[in-house]
Amino acid sequence: MKVLITGGAGFIGSHLSEALLKQGHLVWIIDDLSTGRMKNVQHLRANPNFKIAIDTIQNETVMDRLVSETDVIYHLAAAVGVELIVEHPVKTIETNIMGSEMVLKLANRYLKKVLIVSTSEVYGKSEKVPFGEEDDRLLGPTVRSRWCYSSSKAIDEYLALAYHKEKGLPTVIVRLFNTVGPRQTGQYGMVIPRMVARALKNEPVLVYGDGTQVRCFTYVTDVVDALIKLMENPKADGEIFNVGGNEPVTIMELARRIKKIAKSSSQIDVIPYDQAYEEGFEDMKIRIPDLSKIKSFIGFEPHHSLDEILENVITYYRGELNLSEN
Repeated sequence: MKVLITGGAGFIGSHLSEALLKQGHLVWIIDDLSTGRMKNVQHLRANPNFKIAIDTIQNETVMDRLVSETDVIYHLAAAVGVELIVEHPVKTIETNIMGSEMVLKLANRYLKKVLIVSTSEVYGKSEKVPFGEEDDRLLGPTVRSRWCYSSSKAIDEYLALAYHKEKGLPTVIVRLFNTVGPRQTGQYGMVIPRMVARALKNEPVLVYGDGTQVRCFTYVTDVVDALIKLMENPKADGEIFNVGGNEPVTIMELARRIKKIAKSSSQIDVIPYDQAYEEGFEDMKIRIPDLSKIKSFIGFEPHHSLDEILENVITYYRGELNLSEN
């Protein structure tokens, strides 16, 4: 099968490419390298079944050719990371909405199945946990640019569902909850790689906010396995699925566990949101997924504990930073 992955040189996209190539598929990726890195897929370029186009998904000429020649599309390309969202809200909105519009329009032109990667951010500030796929959303005011990411991804979902309902296009929507693993960068605010890098260098580990925020982290290979199984399941068409971990942890406890596993002498510094991002920044206090729906469709269960995830990320970053374990 021929597969197209938008954002394929990104953190998740590169792992998805690996998995699909191992299954014998022909994999095309497109990435403008704004947040993706060629380094993530360099080891795949010798594989004759792997092709890459360096361009934006908003280039209709390029995308038309790629979509027409593929069988299915995994749409991962997006503006991601809290720091990027706060600092570049225009890019966030345009990339997410216009990019998804292009993908869905062309997928409909050639009748190609699309898996849209969305986010747990769409739930907003709701404290009704765990989050179910049909739960209400609760967002802050539009003057807080932090919520433009949530809103732009919600528009992506609306558009994908509309194409499915009105045009009959097979679409699947996946809401990811804090995916982590090797190749993820802390450059745009991703919490675990940012903390791990500082802990390994014995620099202060920074906790933004008060540290009581609760998150569930998911290892990237567990996520990739779920994406592939949902794409292969025709009963998933027109549906939304949470994909996440089942081990809630506060950000303060996360910092302590990273310190312990990394054998770091770092201190933990608490940084108010106003200093970390912008005045009036709002965050989601809790993010815990209800996984009953995806379990009923594909039997999904996370296979990696939080400590295993942290050990793998720490090992990866030791190599990236050329640090020994002792």
